[in-house]
Amino acid sequence: MKRKIIIEIISSLLILLFLYASVSKWLAFKTFIGEMNNQPFPNWMTPFLVWSIPFIEVLIAVGLIFEKTRVQSFYASLILMLAFTIYTVAILLHTFKYIPCSCGGVIRKLTWPQHLFFNLFFVGISLLGIILKKREPVHAVEV
Repeated sequence: MKRKIIIEIISSLLILLFLYASVSKWLAFKTFIGEMNNQPFPNWMTPFLVWSIPFIEVLIAVGLIFEKTRVQSFYASLILMLAFTIYTVAILLHTFKYIPCSCGGVIRKLTWPQHLFFNLFFVGISLLGIILKKREPVHAVEV
């Protein structure tokens, strides 16, 4: 029972994160486009990124709601948060000439070291969610 509660808490935290992040991007869409154009990626990638990132975030959040897709969504969350974390580390290592941020809402107020710890927290709980789900006893489903 304790494992199930922890999995639900982890899922809820990730759902809140991804829904908040995607909605804040869509609410300030023009700003988000401009910020994505300021990223160290070629500008031809902007149309793909501005639509795919928020969509992926919503898709992960929805997947975390349902038991059947939760493990896959934990993996997707882990991959996305690892990508954001690697990007944050690259910024902290001064890999880029300038430091752009396309984060939405209150997340944009974090310093880059705070971003790193924030991201690592969500990487950690995504990984914990995977481990806990994988160790769950399999129950026979009655049809």
